[in-house]
Amino acid sequence: MKINSILNIFAPKESRFFPLLEETATILDNTATFLLELFTTDQPERSAELVRLIKAEESRGDKTTGKIFKELNNTFITPFDREDITGLADVMDDAIDSMHRAANKVALFAPKSLPQSTAQMAEIIQQAAVEIKAAVLELSNLQKNDRDIRKHTKKIKHLEEAADTVYERGTSQLFRTETDAIELVKLKEIIQELEKSANTMNGVGKALKMLIIKYS
Repeated sequence: MKINSILNIFAPKESRFFPLLEETATILDNTATFLLELFTTDQPERSAELVRLIKAEESRGDKTTGKIFKELNNTFITPFDREDITGLADVMDDAIDSMHRAANKVALFAPKSLPQSTAQMAEIIQQAAVEIKAAVLELSNLQKNDRDIRKHTKKIKHLEEAADTVYERGTSQLFRTETDAIELVKLKEIIQELEKSANTMNGVGKALKMLIIKYS
């Protein structure tokens, strides 16, 4: 029997880590929902409010990640190896940070208009966030829910691949149609940050898949 399996026998039935990971996943989902609205609204005042809301979620995410690390320092027996909990918390925090950067660039650059590809990528990111939240909510009973979690990770991977396609087409169209050099630079930066956000979502999916491999 593996050492980790032996430890799990004596571990408490309810871990304090699962609510914190679930809270982070909820913050990630909220951020992605606000991000999608940011890239689809045509109301400047609402756009400014959405940027503030995303910033607030990013701050909440940092605090929750800090709580997770604090609990790791104060807990002897953990439901998963410490590096696995740290890795999942870190990559979810990275995803939230990347969405925050994308929103900040919209606010900072104030582009005249946003290409359709940005809304498409934001929608893909939001769909990935939904899958991540669903998977994290099932972690507390991983052995029972491993098949469902695996389905979520596959969906996240497919969404990342779709984001790559949208990114490539959107960037190509941007260079073909945008004649204002300053606007071109602005939009290129925004699209690139959205592509990074999609990649970090896939990074969360990989971390979840690793948990399935190790503990199911």
